[in-house]
Amino acid sequence: MLKDEDRIFTNLYGMHDRSLKGAMARGHWDGTAKILQNGREWIIEQMKASGLRGRGGAGFPTGLKWSFMPKESDGRPAYLVVNADESEPGTCKDREIMRHDPHTLIEGCLIASYAMKAHACYIYIRGEYIREREALQTAIDEAYDAGLIGKNACKSGYDFDLYLHHGAGAYICGEETALLESLEGKKGMPRMKPPFPAMAGLYGCPTTVNNVESIAVAPTILRRGPEWFAGFGRPNNTGTKIFAISGHVNAPCVVEESMSISFEELIDKHCGGIRGGWSNLKAVIPGGSSVPCVRGENMRDAVMDFDALKEKGSSLGTAAVIVMDQSTDIIKAIWRLSKFYKHESCGQCTPCREGTGWMMRVMDRLVRGEAEVEEIDMLFDVTKQVEGHTICALGDAAAWPIQGLIRNFRDEIEDRIKAQKSGRVSAVAAE
Repeated sequence: MLKDEDRIFTNLYGMHDRSLKGAMARGHWDGTAKILQNGREWIIEQMKASGLRGRGGAGFPTGLKWSFMPKESDGRPAYLVVNADESEPGTCKDREIMRHDPHTLIEGCLIASYAMKAHACYIYIRGEYIREREALQTAIDEAYDAGLIGKNACKSGYDFDLYLHHGAGAYICGEETALLESLEGKKGMPRMKPPFPAMAGLYGCPTTVNNVESIAVAPTILRRGPEWFAGFGRPNNTGTKIFAISGHVNAPCVVEESMSISFEELIDKHCGGIRGGWSNLKAVIPGGSSVPCVRGENMRDAVMDFDALKEKGSSLGTAAVIVMDQSTDIIKAIWRLSKFYKHESCGQCTPCREGTGWMMRVMDRLVRGEAEVEEIDMLFDVTKQVEGHTICALGDAAAWPIQGLIRNFRDEIEDRIKAQKSGRVSAVAAE
């Protein structure tokens, strides 16, 4: 279990002062100029050594991502863009950072931008995050007034500007290239890759897009040293991580814990256990709504990190843990997610535009049991035709929950179809 002195986010629950004065009292903005003086290469090497993997869901090594930016400028400016468009159902970790500990993010923006020779950074915040935007803008203004950012930031001789851009509430704009399109004032539609943003991103310039948590942990890693951060979790899955646990637990919460904590410890220590006890656990979606669900009995001994959950047939994603007990109509729950992905598809790629609607309509019939058993395999087959055949990962996000349902709860789907045919009421969907 993570000790309090090892927590990076010291005000996750908003119990303390979130202003610059409060942040400094808790050790933020401490020796920032000295960190910058160590130079770009040093910062990137330290980040690589820490083993930090992106906290936005894909888990790509952060230091490596930063190193892709051009070493010498060809005359184009470079940009850092922070993805604060936290729209994945179940995910609510970044909002706590922006609302209660915004200075961790602002300091991280300065250090990361300096490492990548970016004199400007844009934070693209989700349309629905009104209060978070206010708190973050207030913190940005404080940092400007104190000379921590702006001209000669932290008296380091480096000029750095930070802009907060408000989205309009589109899930697709959480995909990095769609986010860049939206930031440029165009429709939020994903771009083809290559070119990758590091070559041609915002306004055709070298750009790195990072998640809020990935950027906000950087200053503490550089202050305490990469060995400290790498000391948590398992190899290749290091550091602390914010978990957001919702659903059928006694005390849903957002908590910073060590990577590779066991699922059982996470739930028992922080959430007061499963509602109705462990025998009542039916299924868990371990990483936000786009990752496949795992059966309850397979989840109890699970280790919460990228590699272990991959072995369970799922993913850590954003570490938004959605817990479902036996009262859940799992077919209906997954139908609701497929409805969400259909609604949020940008319609650019045919497999996703047509497939998400088709899958939702079949799911709609499965909820009521008004389908044939053969259609289960057909639905699985269609998810495989959508997955991996689109420009961005929204096609995968729509396919995976359904694949997880069919792999883990096929018996329930078949039962419902048979019950509907024979007129048995007990197995038919809850209203």
